Amino acid sequence: MSSSDERPAAHPASARPTPSARPVPPTRRSWRWQVGVPIIFAVAGVMFATSHSVSRGTDLRSSSDVNLASLVRTAQANLDAQAATLAKLQAQVKAETDAAAVGNQAVARAQAASTPLLAPAGLTAVSGPGLTVTLDDAKSVPADPNVDLNELVVHQSDLQAVVNAMWHGGAEAMTIAGQRVIATSAVRCVGNTLLLNGRVYSPPFRVAAIGPSRTMQKALDASAGVQLFRQAATYYGLDYSTATSDQLNLPAYGQAISLTYAKAGSK
Repeated sequence: MSSSDERPAAHPASARPTPSARPVPPTRRSWRWQVGVPIIFAVAGVMFATSHSVSRGTDLRSSSDVNLASLVRTAQANLDAQAATLAKLQAQVKAETDAAAVGNQAVARAQAASTPLLAPAGLTAVSGPGLTVTLDDAKSVPADPNVDLNELVVHQSDLQAVVNAMWHGGAEAMTIAGQRVIATSAVRCVGNTLLLNGRVYSPPFRVAAIGPSRTMQKALDASAGVQLFRQAATYYGLDYSTATSDQLNLPAYGQAISLTYAKAGSK
């Protein structure tokens, strides 16, 4: 998945223009190339010999070098711990609010007024019939060497098109990769991975929404962005599929709901 480049308009396989021929390599090398290659190898040999002499056969890299995979696992573990702490604090706040409402009419009135707003805000778990859409990268690389490899992965714009179409089609609640999202949730991608609620997800990406399945399906069919992905899926072998369900169980949104935004400074 890529967040930086938009997917170009895909055409049906029968209408796709014929790829241009690959450039023919030169039949002769220039004298500069013939002389330059030995010089490059000679310099490289001197550099390797110098490196070996300086290091005396030891590893020049510091043992404290950061391992990227280990760094990601550590960050994920910290995030999981923070999420668990957040859940405990939220439960504690609810318990103390319920207790305060018993003897305080003002708290009871505020609680009664806010309770109906929890579900529309995505702060409660919900269940009901709905629709699930799955998007996945191509499983193999086409034999055609002229195919742009960026066309073989799910782009951020593809996922956004599906999410927007399902909201437009009447989705009442939604998850992406099992994580509850709300209207202000940001869908961001780096490479072919999804960044959502501080977590990293790899394809396939599943978008599940509770709501009128037929209406959401019609909205998907009418979406120009979704149609673009479906055409690319047909041509390049990506996956796009939908499935209706009589019972979807979606968790509550567990992230902060207050917005953080920039403010103009004063001189």
